[in-house]
Amino acid sequence: MRYFYLLFTILLIGPAILIAQKQEVPDKALCVVCVLKGETEPEKVKAHTEHDGKAYYFCSKNCKKEFAEEPVAYLPPQLPRPAPNFVVETLDGGSVSLKDFENKIVLLDFWATWCKPCLEYMPSLQQLYTSYSDQGFVVLGISIDEGKDRVKKIRKFIDKAGISYPIFLDGKHTPAWHIFKVKAIPALFLIDGNGKIVAQWTGKMDHNQIKTEVINRVERKKGIKNQ
Repeated sequence: MRYFYLLFTILLIGPAILIAQKQEVPDKALCVVCVLKGETEPEKVKAHTEHDGKAYYFCSKNCKKEFAEEPVAYLPPQLPRPAPNFVVETLDGGSVSLKDFENKIVLLDFWATWCKPCLEYMPSLQQLYTSYSDQGFVVLGISIDEGKDRVKKIRKFIDKAGISYPIFLDGKHTPAWHIFKVKAIPALFLIDGNGKIVAQWTGKMDHNQIKTEVINRVERKKGIKNQ
């Protein structure tokens, strides 16, 4: 008798629980995928999911699908974490890997000539490079431009903007932007002298915050050397 009573109770309250859960989904929320691409305003929720016990909301089923394919790319980054190695092309056709910059503090900048926010940030990155390149710091610009004339476009821009830090093409079979799970540009990754990603930024960035992080790492490395 108790079994039938318990079964009846479950059948009775089950739909109510589902309705309550359905009501918990907000009408509007920040789409976790669009936020990474620069969206700052809540959007109408058209899909949602749960990952590691936390709810995530989306403005479309396509955004939900993007999230499901690679959730880690949209979640808050785990810092510090080892920086994966990669190989990129020089503008002259050679190859360079992240390992070539071992023991340096590296600021990776994923950008493109068609990305206006990227171009706006590059002069400030040049200033950092000019100020601290003699202290074990380097900026590596990795262009995701495509097309036969991409080298010409890149050279034209960096010559006009006075960019002197190394610029590379992300044209290998496994591109660096894929290895670093970049979903939107500009995207910056700060790697310390031990080869670990210690900070990262995507989309709209605070240059002062980036500068502070770089200076802290440079000073820390200098302090270790002087011990």
